[in-house]
Amino acid sequence: MSQSRGQWSGKLGFILAAAGSAVGLGNLWKFPYITYENNGGAFVLVYIAAIALVGLPIMMAETLIGRRTQLNAVGAFNKLGGKLWTPVGFLGVLAGFVILSYYSVVAGWTLRYIVMAISGELGNMAAVPQELDTFFGDYTANGTQQIIGLFLFMTFTTTAVIFGVKRGIERVSKILMPILLLILASLAIYATTTAGFEKAMHFLFHPDFSTLTRGAVLEAMGHAFFTLSLGMGCILTYGSYMRKTDSIPKAALQITLLDTLVAILACVVMFSIIFSNPDMQISKSAGILFTTLPTVFVKMPGGNFIMTMFYFLVAFAALTSTISLLEVISSYSIDELKWSRKRAALTVAFSVFIFGSLNALSLGANSKLSSFNLFGKETTVGMFGTMDYLASNWLLPVGGLLIALFTGWFLSVRENRIELEEGHGELPAFPVWLFLIRFVAPIAVGAIVVSVILGAEYQ
Repeated sequence: MSQSRGQWSGKLGFILAAAGSAVGLGNLWKFPYITYENNGGAFVLVYIAAIALVGLPIMMAETLIGRRTQLNAVGAFNKLGGKLWTPVGFLGVLAGFVILSYYSVVAGWTLRYIVMAISGELGNMAAVPQELDTFFGDYTANGTQQIIGLFLFMTFTTTAVIFGVKRGIERVSKILMPILLLILASLAIYATTTAGFEKAMHFLFHPDFSTLTRGAVLEAMGHAFFTLSLGMGCILTYGSYMRKTDSIPKAALQITLLDTLVAILACVVMFSIIFSNPDMQISKSAGILFTTLPTVFVKMPGGNFIMTMFYFLVAFAALTSTISLLEVISSYSIDELKWSRKRAALTVAFSVFIFGSLNALSLGANSKLSSFNLFGKETTVGMFGTMDYLASNWLLPVGGLLIALFTGWFLSVRENRIELEEGHGELPAFPVWLFLIRFVAPIAVGAIVVSVILGAEYQ
């Protein structure tokens, strides 16, 4: 690999950067919500099983493709599979662009809330829940403020990517990920002192399989796949910067465990809060982070400090994810279009900002964008909702299914074994991985795709 393209300084750099890509708003908000919705215990066990049987094998596959080719998503599939498989790479780049265009809008909200938490304004407002609800509605409908938040977050994201793999992405990940874990651990320790902690632990870790539905199993499989940033080119691109002397199986396992730990700790924190406040309303919308939780934090001892820590946590988690998404598209521009890293990062970021502004304005500032509905469903009203639905229900699962089929059936057994054992040594579990990537992962992800086609998507 050309050193000018970039390379992690070591295994830790790759693990923290890839874990940062995986850890995001989905861990801190979506997983607690769907766990609550699906009655805890049994759902958590199915989710962990899905992580092991679907998520981990596909993560190893993506990393394998990236390190073997040492190219971006498009170049990697073109090199290994030719023109027939090149569209799979483009699908990943497109998914990264679409997700970044709306994800960074929500990420921008965290900046406003950090400032408000530090100043005490958020605490004062949260003391009157109706006032906070009104503020949030007005804030998201204010096009100027939405675009400012989007611009600022994209600026932070772009700066990290411009500085490159080692001096930018890796350095930021090595700073933010330990801080993120420290804040989350502190909040989890605090959760043990709340009245709802014991009930939260029982809810999470005492399975009742009579409450488990087919829909819950499908949702667990879906989230296990998406939470690891699979199917969007992030892990493949990060894998392309990985050294040949580092172990793919060990790194993938450590990233998976770290991501799962964050999701579980987030549940411990959230459910301890929820069960300490029986009247708390749980929402499927990401707005729960910005409307419901502040009203609970303000009632706690040291509430303003806890609130501030929490929004730093959310911002750091979002930033490590947006950096990986921007890198996917920038890497393509650097490798295939032969742009300099600075030109690639700035051009792509500007394009994302322009498209992301449409998503930002669709939250209430522009009536046409707010009523835009490409798929004709209640969950896809508005440009923002449409892009989220497109990425989550189509681009990612289709991309993930094709990655599993490509690695399991198109690449030879010998090619896969050589790459997975390089930097690791003999891999006795290789036949297990091969079985999972050939049969279990395609069937599981295929079930998600079929459910979308039949109109019974889990989202």
